[in-house]
Amino acid sequence: MALPPPDPQFVLRGTGAEVQTLHFYCGGQEPDYPILLSGSSNGLIHVWNLKTRRVDTILDGHGGKSVYWVEAIYGRDRLLSQGRNQKICLWDLAEGRNTVTDSVFTENVGFCKCSLLKVAQGHWLMAMPGKDLDEVQVLELPSKTSVCTLKPEADAKPGMPMCLKLWQPDFGSCPFLLAGYEDGSVILWNLSGGKILSRLVCHQEPVMSLDFDSEKTKGVSGSSEEVLTVWSLDEQQNLKVQKTQKLVNAGIADVAIRQDKKILATAGWDHRIRIFGWKKLKPLAILDYHTATVHCVSFSDHSRPSERLLAAGSKDHRISIWSIYNQTSEALHCPLETRKPN
Repeated sequence: MALPPPDPQFVLRGTGAEVQTLHFYCGGQEPDYPILLSGSSNGLIHVWNLKTRRVDTILDGHGGKSVYWVEAIYGRDRLLSQGRNQKICLWDLAEGRNTVTDSVFTENVGFCKCSLLKVAQGHWLMAMPGKDLDEVQVLELPSKTSVCTLKPEADAKPGMPMCLKLWQPDFGSCPFLLAGYEDGSVILWNLSGGKILSRLVCHQEPVMSLDFDSEKTKGVSGSSEEVLTVWSLDEQQNLKVQKTQKLVNAGIADVAIRQDKKILATAGWDHRIRIFGWKKLKPLAILDYHTATVHCVSFSDHSRPSERLLAAGSKDHRISIWSIYNQTSEALHCPLETRKPN
């Protein structure tokens, strides 16, 4: 008999608006209690202390416009955030400060989130939507030097980039970018030459979210359709569909592969969080807590697997925190039933 899914470990309230993005940082002074960053539709960033389960800091730097990407850089005291005011802000939180020390103007009014990749000590690449609607701009940080502008050929017409994922096979090797586009395609870009290596149409609707496992060279994407698509990259760097998973309800707002490559979580328009085994995309659980669209999911990369958490942010202004499939690999063979917590 299958076990029922757990209740959330706890729920964070107090954002006062829809939760658009989440990011864990687990390298702080108290590694047992990671911090959680959330960005909301009211333009605020909340820095959550998961030990007290309360907000440590509230940041207001996007003029009341929705914050839809936030990530720690240089440790827990430096953050990057992206908002609908067309700015990417660098925050300094050291010694109680909450100031914007630098910013980049994006010239793009869409909802495409940035992607960050550490390429050397103290150096990152950041991919962001470009000036033209179909462009992606890649910058080096902290210098903000332009690395390349990725623009499809005139006859390709994939539309706007909707989601981005920078990755590299090995630390120090040539970086690549995977981009999901408005026409339902995923494109693999070579940053060194600014050329398309492969293009795969894997959805009939815009690709809303994607994630990629560079170890297994396979990724996953979701759209407004009733399908989740897994695709892989062969030795010739060609993208091909590996599997499609039919969903009961349409609309995947976000996907995230846990860092141990065991499970995958999706954020659904139907208010639900779905958990799949990453190896075979086996449905494992449906977490039914939220009362509105789930916009985002994020896993913590805790040093102890048993302490890893899943966070989900919703249109209902709540962030649910879960501990799921953390104990043994055998648990991944035991699907959980759907149950809505009280």
